Amino acid sequence: MSLKKLHPVLFVVFASVLGYALHKVLFYFIVPQKFEADFVYSVEMLYAFFAVSSALIVSTLNFISKKSVNNVGYFYLLLTTLKMGVAYFFLKPILSFDLPKTAVEKTNFFLIFIYFLIVETVVTIRILNKKQ
Repeated sequence: MSLKKLHPVLFVVFASVLGYALHKVLFYFIVPQKFEADFVYSVEMLYAFFAVSSALIVSTLNFISKKSVNNVGYFYLLLTTLKMGVAYFFLKPILSFDLPKTAVEKTNFFLIFIYFLIVETVVTIRILNKKQ
């Protein structure tokens, strides 16, 4: 079975596990352990939040594509905007600190956010192209 034919939610799960493993390996070699231990949100918590929210978004888009493919793009924008709003509330405590580790934690947060945004975008494009 090719990667393109995977069910959209399975693709998100696969991408989440792959991204998390790569992230932890890079963190092991680049980020000091004391920085990671002092993060407001652990890497695991961020990946869990973004993976679950991305899986919910992709499931919803997959369901909507079966009803009306013309509305998939609109729902993608709506759901992604809602996720961004929730992510901002997660980010607020990180932004309020000004410690040496804060820059690393901000970068970590945004990289995870962007990674899952790319995954959702790829899946949405596949859903839209499948129906043409």
